[in-house]
Amino acid sequence: MKKLVVIAAAAGVGLSGAAVTVAAQAETEAPQAAAKIAWGKCPTGEANPGKAECGWLPVPLDYRHPNGKKISIAVSRLKHTDTKHYKGVLLANPGGPGGSGLYLSGGLANMFTSVGHKEIPAQYDIIGFDPRGVGSSRPALTCDPHYSDPIRPDYVPHSAKAEGKWKARSKAYAQACAKKFGWLLPHLRTTDTARDIDGIRAALGQKKISYYGFSYGTYLGATYGTLFPKRVNRMVLDGNVDVREVWYKGQLSQEKAFERNIKLFFGWIAKYNSRYHLGKTEAAVERKYYSIRSAAFAKPIGGKLGGDEVDDTVLNAGYSVGLYAPIADALSAYATKGDADSLVTLYDVIRSPDDNGFAVYNAVQAADARWPRSWSTWHADAARLYRQGNHFDTWSNVWFNAPIAYWPFQGGPALKIKAKGMSTALLVQSTLDAATPYAGGVEMHKVLPSRLVAEIGGKTHANTLGGNACLDDKVAAYLSNGTLPKNKPGTGPDATCKALPDPVPSSAAVAARSIAPKVPARPIFGRP
Repeated sequence: MKKLVVIAAAAGVGLSGAAVTVAAQAETEAPQAAAKIAWGKCPTGEANPGKAECGWLPVPLDYRHPNGKKISIAVSRLKHTDTKHYKGVLLANPGGPGGSGLYLSGGLANMFTSVGHKEIPAQYDIIGFDPRGVGSSRPALTCDPHYSDPIRPDYVPHSAKAEGKWKARSKAYAQACAKKFGWLLPHLRTTDTARDIDGIRAALGQKKISYYGFSYGTYLGATYGTLFPKRVNRMVLDGNVDVREVWYKGQLSQEKAFERNIKLFFGWIAKYNSRYHLGKTEAAVERKYYSIRSAAFAKPIGGKLGGDEVDDTVLNAGYSVGLYAPIADALSAYATKGDADSLVTLYDVIRSPDDNGFAVYNAVQAADARWPRSWSTWHADAARLYRQGNHFDTWSNVWFNAPIAYWPFQGGPALKIKAKGMSTALLVQSTLDAATPYAGGVEMHKVLPSRLVAEIGGKTHANTLGGNACLDDKVAAYLSNGTLPKNKPGTGPDATCKALPDPVPSSAAVAARSIAPKVPARPIFGRP
């Protein structure tokens, strides 16, 4: 630990949490001249090329020193076409922390159009952006590009020695981050990104913005509303983070929720045993799955997937019912025919492609809030949850967050979310969301002026614009003309929508390469 502190200090990171805490929770800064965005072509593959335009906005590295060192935020814009009903700008964030949002100018427009609401992209300039440290923003944080390469040690440490290996890996990753980007790490708080959003607003010449946030993007939006409540026009938050659990406690809640959702997935497979042949009951499918996982450590599937990589692939069923069929098809093909190609291809398609998202995920959460610095706390909590039967995600989630235990500084304290004076937001929460459990929507409803819509029985994370017309129509009506559900007393939902039925497998297997999942392999809040 001393060595890590020395590295951090030498790199300019030896700061306490108080040193990186934002000094105020309101618009108290002296006005700064708005920077400009030089618009041009978008990077290849981003932001709906040919229609959207992209550019970079210089922002202060440290907002306490606005005239000091600058970094650049990548921004995209798809302009409105309905001048008569123009509503201003709509910024969007896909989650993470660490998710790239540059594509969302065209991407969000396409999502609205696909669910029959093309009026929204017509009425707004839709703005996507890569948050500081992410993607096309400069610099882009990366610590160890090969850290997640397969095949990794078993997530579940069956001995003190095995746990020690993962602890050493996690510590080495934190040290690599401090060595390569120590100067940047203290300035990756969610409050910093919220201030970047306000810089985008100013650069666009807007007095107010509207905002659409998914998952971690809900916490980013609530942070913006807390810092700049009078600069919010309309705000949609879908898949809400529980602001009481930022961030260590949040992972513990996830571990229980994902166990539930994976069991629901195994039960769905059992329902269609005539197709998948993996077991006639949820328990039988679960036993079959863990036998596949165990065997993969001894003989990697396709020479590439150990048990961890199989877990990472199947985990996505806990995020989206839209991935039930392709994941089940791939598992069945391997278990019944020895065909590894579909499972390997699926892993390649849906896994995070590089280290950037993982690095930013850890960096933001480490800077945002205080985490336990004693490994005994991490171990005791994980061991307790595992003993209670939360087998699927407990230890994998621990190791996804574990570098923070060795971060070069203690972050936080977490910002208190309370957007007094902000216009009324629309919150959406699925009752069986695993990544951001339902309690997060209820809590966000308490701390923000808002209306809450609950998707009853919904298991897909951050599910608006996914084809549930009841949800999508409410979002579109709010953004188009400000229509909100009637306020109901208490902290429960103001309106409800019934989740769509679980999918029914088609007669033909879904080709793994055809999958275009709504969320990445380690998505949004909890794993970007």
